Amino acid sequence: MNTVYSTIKGLGFYVPDNIVTNDDLTQYMDTSDAWIQERTGIKQRRYFTYGKDTNASMATAASRMALDRAGLEASAVDLIVYATITPDYYFPGSAFLMQRELGLDGIGVIDIRNQCSGFVYALSIADQFIKTGMYKTILVVGSEIQSSLLNKSNEGRGVAVIFGDGAGAAVLQATTDPEHRVLSTHLHADGRYAEELYIRDPGSSRDGQWLTDATIAEGNYNVTMNGNAVFKHAVVRFMEVINESLAANGFQPEDLSLLVPHQANIRISGYVQQQMNLPDEKVFNNIQQYGNTTAASIPIALTEAFEQGRIKPGDLVCLAAFGSGFTWASALIKW
Repeated sequence: MNTVYSTIKGLGFYVPDNIVTNDDLTQYMDTSDAWIQERTGIKQRRYFTYGKDTNASMATAASRMALDRAGLEASAVDLIVYATITPDYYFPGSAFLMQRELGLDGIGVIDIRNQCSGFVYALSIADQFIKTGMYKTILVVGSEIQSSLLNKSNEGRGVAVIFGDGAGAAVLQATTDPEHRVLSTHLHADGRYAEELYIRDPGSSRDGQWLTDATIAEGNYNVTMNGNAVFKHAVVRFMEVINESLAANGFQPEDLSLLVPHQANIRISGYVQQQMNLPDEKVFNNIQQYGNTTAASIPIALTEAFEQGRIKPGDLVCLAAFGSGFTWASALIKW
């Protein structure tokens, strides 16, 4: 019996039409294009258009592109694994809404909340289902609408300037070809640092209602981030999990064709690139155009890298992420 693996057959992404430049943000807060670019590398980001874009509609658009590029109809999909921390509803998850938009009634859907590592976690879950033979074609999605959650004031500018909206998707399919497949995935987390980057409310473990005038006044529905702690952990964990994936498959950093890191901050990507001695052509960054789109950042970047000819058959591609939780993960792929 042939061993079954998983391979990426198609990629797609969607970003809203609404481009928000660094200069645009100066109407809300005391900042500047130079200040934002120096600290994050970001020049602009996309914000959703109310009444047009939803988390699920963006994911649907990205998925349709991925399916089209894979040469598949939506009816071929056996399972959806959907990563987001900004669902359209508190429940049910946005995977149900995307399933409805694609007309895939009856197939299983899985919503996961692993923040910036969400897409890699979702890819790992899909990879396991395919390798066991349970499913043959799986949609792996990352989608976020974060602009509606941001505190766009001087108080919140350290976070607000970073994040944007968008969605990315990949079609994962069964293959018996050992030369073109997901080689391995590696998942980690450390909940000791959960409050270093989080949104406290609304939460269920409250005295009384989830949201009251008092909790709204406290501003706990905004993102709270200890930037220094996140940076210090991120640069260590990124390199650890990249090297873990390489070592597990008998490779060295110089064997990499392309590293596609989560687009968190250009300084983090630059530090990791320098420490791993990787040339510019082996690292893909597009945070400049889209900001940090959390679970959507890797599939958006992966799709653009493929479109630009940065990924070719036979290439060794590493996906790596770090985010709130703390969570970090990697996937090594032979394209």
